[in-house]
Amino acid sequence: MAQAVVVTFDDRADAAVRALWGKLDAAGLPSARRFPPHLTFAMASDIPRKTRAALKADLGLLSMPSMWLSALSTFSTSANVLMLAAVTDGELLAVHSAVHDVLAGKVRNPNAYYLPGSWMPHCALLHGVSDAELVTGFGTVFPVEPIQARVRRVAVLDTLTDEVDVLVER
Repeated sequence: MAQAVVVTFDDRADAAVRALWGKLDAAGLPSARRFPPHLTFAMASDIPRKTRAALKADLGLLSMPSMWLSALSTFSTSANVLMLAAVTDGELLAVHSAVHDVLAGKVRNPNAYYLPGSWMPHCALLHGVSDAELVTGFGTVFPVEPIQARVRRVAVLDTLTDEVDVLVER
C-alpha cells in the first residue's frame, strides 16, 4: 500500500491532460487514468491522520503556485513512465519542501523518489508500459503544447483503496 500527497489541476489543465490520455487510448496504449491528472509531492506506505491534519494546517498558510507542464519526457525506474515534466521554480520547490518538513519523521517508508533533492515533478501519461509502448506513446502525443496548471486540490491518495482525502480545495 502507498499513500501519496498530490495536487490536482484546474479544469483547463485537467482537460488538456485528459485530451493527451485520449490520444494514447486511441493508439491502443494504457493511459494513466486510474487517478485524475495530478502531480505527486510525496509518497509513503502510510500518512497517518494526525500528520494529514498538520499538513492541512500548514498548507492553509501557503500560496500554491501555478505550474507549467511543458517537457514531454520519460524515465525508467522500476516501470517505464511517459510524463509531462513540470518546470521547477523556487515557488514549487518551496511548497514541496514545506510538505516534506511536515511529513519528516511522521510517515512510514517515505519513497526516496519524492524527497527533496531527488524529486522530478511530473504528471504521468503512461506508466508501467513496455519500451515499445513508451516509444509509440511519445510519438503519439509529440509535440505537446505547454499546459499551465493551477492547483485545484491537495489530497492524499491511497493507491490500494483508491480513497481520496482532500486536504485543501481552491
